[in-house]
Amino acid sequence: MTDKSGAISTKADDDAVDETTGETAVDTPSRSRGIRLFLRDVAFILVAAIVISFLIKTFLIRSFYIPSGSMLETLHEDDRIIVNQLTPELMPIQNGDIVVFKDPGNWLDPTPEPDVPPLEKVVDTLLSVVGLSAPDSNDHLIKRVIGLPGDHVVCCNDFGQMSVNGIPLDETYINLPSADSNVSPTDFDVTVPEGHLWVMGDNRYDSADSAFHHANDPGSEFVPIDNVVGRALLISWPVERWTWLDNYPVVFDGVAKKDD
Repeated sequence: MTDKSGAISTKADDDAVDETTGETAVDTPSRSRGIRLFLRDVAFILVAAIVISFLIKTFLIRSFYIPSGSMLETLHEDDRIIVNQLTPELMPIQNGDIVVFKDPGNWLDPTPEPDVPPLEKVVDTLLSVVGLSAPDSNDHLIKRVIGLPGDHVVCCNDFGQMSVNGIPLDETYINLPSADSNVSPTDFDVTVPEGHLWVMGDNRYDSADSAFHHANDPGSEFVPIDNVVGRALLISWPVERWTWLDNYPVVFDGVAKKDD
């Protein structure tokens, strides 16, 4: 094509190459648009991940850390665990389950609010939204369920064992001072009321559990099922301790049959 001056115009002139950058005039806006689309997609993915994590943490699973040694040797202090929050609403609690629950009343000593730097507190709060932190772990307890509503729990027989509904338990998971120690430092004979649980720590001689409160604060020993947050599934941290948490069905085999 020839203009009035006689010069010939071509598309190559419109897409002139910048000798400095090596880019054509149309490359720059196209690349800018591509970057904007990329950033938009990244932002969408991040928001979606946060929303999904929040929903999972709220309704399905969440993380807790272990604040004490009451569950040794099953759980160590500062272990992090994953808790299934579908229990007990959708998945019934069973004998032997390890459960996280809110303080049923004076089981926990009052603790002062720790002095945490503002930035650390904000980060911890944000991580807790997606279940990667558990700032309220000190407000919860974790024990093993021994007795369900209606269960008759007795300790100890001539062999130092505890029985549930007349079935002696061979508890292979407990931590005792010596091999010939009774499985509980105190004796008891209780029937678990409806809507409640009898729970005990695996570290029997260093656990403020149902047996402890039965002996020291009668009337406060049973945990309302409504206080249960969920069932502990696995140890998630540290990595070398990663393992599924067993409820030992063989130990509790037969206890569902109530004695008369």
